[in-house]
Amino acid sequence: MALILSSALSTIMVSLRGSAFTGRSQAWSPRRVAGTLDSDTRIGTTQPERPSETSPSLSPQWSALKTAKPFSEFLTDTFNRQHDYLRISVTERCNLRCLYCMPEEGIQLSPPARLLTSAEIVYLSSLFVSQGVTKIRLTGGEPTVRKDIVPLMHSIGALRRNGLRELCLTTNGISLHRKLDAMVEAGLTGINLSLDTLDPFQFQIMTRRKGFDAVMRSIDRILEINKAGGGIKLKINCVVMRGINDQEIIPFIEMGRDSPIEVRFIEYMPFDGNKWNQDKMVSYQEMLTAIQKKYPALQKVTDHRNNTSKTYQVPGFKGQIGFITSMTHNFCGTCNRLRITCDGNLKVCLFGNAEVSLRDIIRRDNTRDLVEGSATQDSKLLEAAQTAARIYDEGGQLPPREQELLEVIGVAVKRKKAKHAGMSELKSMKNRPMILIGG
Repeated sequence: MALILSSALSTIMVSLRGSAFTGRSQAWSPRRVAGTLDSDTRIGTTQPERPSETSPSLSPQWSALKTAKPFSEFLTDTFNRQHDYLRISVTERCNLRCLYCMPEEGIQLSPPARLLTSAEIVYLSSLFVSQGVTKIRLTGGEPTVRKDIVPLMHSIGALRRNGLRELCLTTNGISLHRKLDAMVEAGLTGINLSLDTLDPFQFQIMTRRKGFDAVMRSIDRILEINKAGGGIKLKINCVVMRGINDQEIIPFIEMGRDSPIEVRFIEYMPFDGNKWNQDKMVSYQEMLTAIQKKYPALQKVTDHRNNTSKTYQVPGFKGQIGFITSMTHNFCGTCNRLRITCDGNLKVCLFGNAEVSLRDIIRRDNTRDLVEGSATQDSKLLEAAQTAARIYDEGGQLPPREQELLEVIGVAVKRKKAKHAGMSELKSMKNRPMILIGG
C-alpha cells in the first residue's frame, strides 16, 4: 500500500509543480533571495519605485506586489493576527518517553483509520498554502519514525511553487542522521531538535530511553551540511526543570561558542500526564539572571515580529540563546501559528482545549477503508487541492468541500482568544498530552 500511495503522490505532485502552482513561483521561494518580496512587504513597508509604463520588464519585487493578494480572511482572527505558520503532527508514535511530554503510563494510540493519510496531509497543506501559509512544520510524536516521511516531505516541499517558503521539522534527533540528507533534498529548511541534557546518563533518566550518541551524530551532521552551504536553521530546544537539568544551562550555551547553534530554553509547561508543578518550573528571568552572572556582557538581539523566543547573544559566540516564556511572559499578541493534530483536528492555540475536525469534512462522502487505501481516491483528493488552488488564485468560487473547510477554519480562527489562560488556570485545564498535540 505504501508503495502505491507513494506512486500516487509522486504522480500528482509532478503536476503540482506545473502550471497550476506557478502563479507566484517567481515571487516566493523557500529560501529568500535578495530582491524578492518577503513577508514584511505585505503591510506598512516601503514599496519599490514604480517602473515606467514603457519599461520593457518589471522587477521581481514590483511584479510580486502587482499580483499579491490580501491575506486570507479565513486565517485572520479578530485581533488582526495573520496565521501564516502551520504545524502538522504526522504521527503519535515516538521512540523516546520524555518526562514533560509522555505520561509515565504511556498513551492510548489512535486507531490507524482515525489518523490523517499522507494524501490528506498534502491536501490540507495545499489548502492552507493557497490561503497564505508560508511556513509548515512537521511534528509528532517523532516524525522521523513515520515510514514515508521523506516522500511526504517531497510532496509538501513541492508547494513552494504556490507560496511555501519554509519546510521545517521538530525532532528528537535519534533517527535524524539516517534520513537528513534525503530530507534536505526534499526541501527541508529548518530543524528544531529537542535535547534537554548533555549528560548521557541523565539523558536516559529524562527520556526513559538510550540514544544520546545518536542525537549528537544528528547535530554534527547538520553542522557538516551547513558548512557545505546547506542553510538549515538549527535550533536546540531545552525544557528546563528545576532539580533535573537546570544546572546544565551554561554547558548548553557553550555549544554556541564555536558553532552557529541557537539554544532555546523553554519554561516547563503543563500538559495532561506530565505531573507539572510550579516549583519545578524555572522562569525566564531566573535563567537570564544566572546566565548574566557567567556572561555579564550578554546582549539582547532584535527579535522578529512573530518570534516565540526572546533572543540573546554572548559577544564572540557564533551561536545565540533564546527563551520561550509561555508561562511568565506570553507572546500571544503576535501569534501566527495554527496546529493540525495527527487525527486531523485543528487547534488554534497550543494551550486551548477547543478543537474542530477537518478530517471528518474531508471524509464525509468517502466510505472506503482508509487503512487499506485507494490510490485512485488519493489521486482525486490531491487533484482537488490542485484545482482549488488554481480557482482561488483566479478569484473564482471554490468547490463546496474546500469552501466548507475554509469556513470551518475561519470560524475557529475567529474564536481564538487574545491570550491563553494564566499559569494557575493552565495547570488544572484539561488538554491533550503534548505528544498528542504535536511539539
